[in-house]
Amino acid sequence: MSRAERAKEYFLQGFACSQAVALAFADIIGIDETAIRKLMLPFGGGVGRLRLTCGAVSGMAFVIGAVFADGENTPENKKKTYAIVQELCGKFKEKTGSLICAELLAAMKVPVEIGGEAEKRTKEYYQKRSCADMVVLATEILEEYLIGKSVL
Repeated sequence: MSRAERAKEYFLQGFACSQAVALAFADIIGIDETAIRKLMLPFGGGVGRLRLTCGAVSGMAFVIGAVFADGENTPENKKKTYAIVQELCGKFKEKTGSLICAELLAAMKVPVEIGGEAEKRTKEYYQKRSCADMVVLATEILEEYLIGKSVL
């Protein structure tokens, strides 16, 4: 199973978009799956269902930090890490038109509900939105980058 397929499967099992992307790379980031699930949950639904930055994008950024950031509070570390995130976010935005959950949902013609509880994951839920596609895209962009850097 490819990482993109794995991420999509996590999403279809009910994990948040942010969790799904990060979990697809659990084997290389040195963080156990339970910790990833805990750490990435708040970023689902565009950060706590506020429909801000797409959770799939947040998952991608999390993995970049885990793989490339050195843990030091230095300008060089920030510059390097931010540059990678900006590059990958640029690729995502080029394909989707936005990094913002609300804008991505609106483009899918899905009513944008801010706050409240997460929707039940039903057949209709998956049919009306292409969030699974966002998860796949973020995972593919990230995987391609990591392969190019000989991480994978």
